[in-house]
Amino acid sequence: MSGHNTQLAEIIAGLKKPDKMISPKYFYDERGSQLFDTITHLPEYYPTETEFGIMRDNIDELADLVGPQASLIEYGSGSSRKTRILLEHLHDLAVYVPVDISEDHLFSTAKKVRAEFPGLEVLPVVADFTKPFALPNPAIMPLRNIFYFPGSTIGNFTHSEAQQLLDVMYQEAGEDGAMLIGVDLQKDPEIIERAYNDSAGVTAEFNLNMLTHLNREFGFDFDEDAYSHSASYDDEKGRMVIELVSGRDQVVTNGDESIEVADGETILTEYSHKYTLEGFAAMANRAGFKVAKVWTDDDQLFSVQYCVR
Repeated sequence: MSGHNTQLAEIIAGLKKPDKMISPKYFYDERGSQLFDTITHLPEYYPTETEFGIMRDNIDELADLVGPQASLIEYGSGSSRKTRILLEHLHDLAVYVPVDISEDHLFSTAKKVRAEFPGLEVLPVVADFTKPFALPNPAIMPLRNIFYFPGSTIGNFTHSEAQQLLDVMYQEAGEDGAMLIGVDLQKDPEIIERAYNDSAGVTAEFNLNMLTHLNREFGFDFDEDAYSHSASYDDEKGRMVIELVSGRDQVVTNGDESIEVADGETILTEYSHKYTLEGFAAMANRAGFKVAKVWTDDDQLFSVQYCVR
C-alpha cells in the first residue's frame, strides 16, 4: 500500500471511531505550516518566544554539551529561529537533517537553510517521524546523533504514544546519541487556554484548515463552514483538548466511504499535554534516556531539556 493510501486509511479509521479523531500531523500542508508560523508570533502564544529565549540565553552551554561534528536531526522541519541559533552555534556541525511530512514546506525550508549556511550539508527527509525511518548518509561522518524536537510537539502525543516515540528516538540515536527537546510545563490553566484561543482567530483558522487539506489531498468533501474551533484545558489530565465541532447533522464522503457526523459532535484534532519536570524525566528514563540538563525561563512556563543515552 502506498504512503498516500496508508494515510487515507488511517484518516478514515480515525473518523469511524466512536470518538472521532484526526492526527495533528494533517495540520501541516503549506497553508497550515504558514498559519502555525503566524501563531508562534501571537501575543497569547507563549511557547515559541519563551523557548527561543531559553535557547538564546543558554546557547553556549548547550553547544558545549553537544560537542563537535554532530548530526542534527530535527523532527518537524526547522523554519524557525530556534533551529538557526543551533546551526550558528553548534561546533563544526556535520550535517543537518530536517524531517517532515509536508514535502513542499520541507524542501522550501531546506533550500533557505542551504542558502543561509552554504558550508553545511542539508539532507531533508520526507517521513512520518512517529515511525522508524532511514537516516541519510552524509559526506562527513558524524561523531554523534542529536535528535532535536522543539516546540513541545511531544505534548501532541498521548503518554503511551510519546513513550513509543522516545523509544524510537533512543534506538535511532545510537551510541553516544542525545536528544534536545522542548517540553511545555504545567501552569495556570488560563495562560494555557489563551494560547489556543487567540483573539485574532488564527488558531481557529489553523484548526479548520485541516479539513481543507483533507479535501484537497485526500478527496474528502468536508464543508469547512459547518465546523467551529474548540480548545479547552483538561485539568485532571494536564492537557489542552483541541477539537472541531460540527454545527449540524452531516455526512462526509470519500469514494465509497460515508461517515455520519451529528450536530454538536466533535472531531479531536490535537492534544497538547503539559508536563511536570519529574513526570517527563520519568518517561525519558523509561526509554533509556537520562535528563542531563534542564533550562527554564524565570516563570517556569517552558523547559528545554538535554537527554543522553
